[in-house]
Amino acid sequence: MPWAIAFLPGGDALVTERESARLLRVTPRGEVHEVAVIQGVSASGEGGLLGVAVSPRYATDHLVFVYFTAEHDNRIVRYRYDGRLSDRRVIVTGIPKGAIHNGGRLAFGPDGHLYASTGETGERGLAQDRNSLGGKILRMTADGRPAPGNPFGTLVWTYGHRNVQGLAWDDQGHMYATEFGQNTYDEINLIEKGRNYGWPEVEGVGHRPGYTDPLLTWSTAEASPSGLAYARGALWAAALRGERLWRVPVDASGRVGRPTALYTGEYGRLRAVAAAPDGTLWVSTSNRDGRGTPRDGDDRILVVRPS
Repeated sequence: MPWAIAFLPGGDALVTERESARLLRVTPRGEVHEVAVIQGVSASGEGGLLGVAVSPRYATDHLVFVYFTAEHDNRIVRYRYDGRLSDRRVIVTGIPKGAIHNGGRLAFGPDGHLYASTGETGERGLAQDRNSLGGKILRMTADGRPAPGNPFGTLVWTYGHRNVQGLAWDDQGHMYATEFGQNTYDEINLIEKGRNYGWPEVEGVGHRPGYTDPLLTWSTAEASPSGLAYARGALWAAALRGERLWRVPVDASGRVGRPTALYTGEYGRLRAVAAAPDGTLWVSTSNRDGRGTPRDGDDRILVVRPS
């Protein structure tokens, strides 16, 4: 079950498998090599080995980061990678875990800091509790400390999230996130420091003071959006239940245009989407996660040329 994709400077990608806890290295030619089985992963429900991120200073520090479900929590672990993993260091613990809604996306922002998405594990109140790491987007240094400028002096960057699984930035530095709704509306949000995104008080657009409305909503049947990437003036969102890749144009101010659905039903459930150094998008299917219908060759990574 490929869950996340992050690129090394030379064009190879590191890919996580949720249930097997394998970290793979995949070349642009499609060659697959096992890097390691990540120690301490407890895969059950929607948990397991989830996000992966490569340091923007990888050429000098050789650091990679993974987010996974352990026995008692979700956590973020840092490694040095020189063809093999070494110097394991746990940098964040205590992220709530559950059978559902474990978040799990890791990505470095243009500010050089590491961002992580967390879920509220089905305990809805965690999303509004700023003392909990559940239902949040976190922002941290490479050592796992609150990054300078965080709004509450903690790891928390934004709150009021149900289950964010996609993070991306455009060329102007605007940050976006995909979020699973409950029964009615899935969302793309423009993420801004310290904002409250409403869950569980609001699902979709609420026009309520104190809560930030999404840029875009879909029905849950059309989306259940997971991975998110930015390329060629658009956001690209991978849809699980919706079984399609959404192209969402964005302008220089961060406003979105009319979304277009691509590959609807053609490859089944789509989980990760990542922008490769060569300008393509890598998209993973998720048909062996217990909720899809596996096809010959599943699960796979697709290469898409954005236009």
